[in-house]
Amino acid sequence: MLHLLGVNLPDQKVVSIALTHFYGIGRKSALQICSQLSIHRQCKLHELTEPQINSLTSILSSNLLESDLSRVVSNNILRLKRIKSYVGMRHSMNLPVHGQRTRNNCKTAKRLNGRFVRKYTT
Repeated sequence: MLHLLGVNLPDQKVVSIALTHFYGIGRKSALQICSQLSIHRQCKLHELTEPQINSLTSILSSNLLESDLSRVVSNNILRLKRIKSYVGMRHSMNLPVHGQRTRNNCKTAKRLNGRFVRKYTT
């Protein structure tokens, strides 16, 4: 296990897949980071050299990740609630935000939108 910026990354995974363990990095941005560092697509994490790990750490530290990113997202949602916009009201009622129908399927939206309400109440 490689411990990088507070996240444990599995050694036996491909680098682009292992980078998705960070909150805020998906497949596309992980592939962009790998191409920026000229890391082969099938290179595993334990095959990286020390300079490559250092450059990867420097690139990741320049991005918003993990708790900083979740704080920004929750502050944006709180701002939308405070100004009483449509999206903010949908968040506060634990309903789907992006125009999905509520007749049948809104269990996921109720679970996700309620998460921010319980953490940060004002």
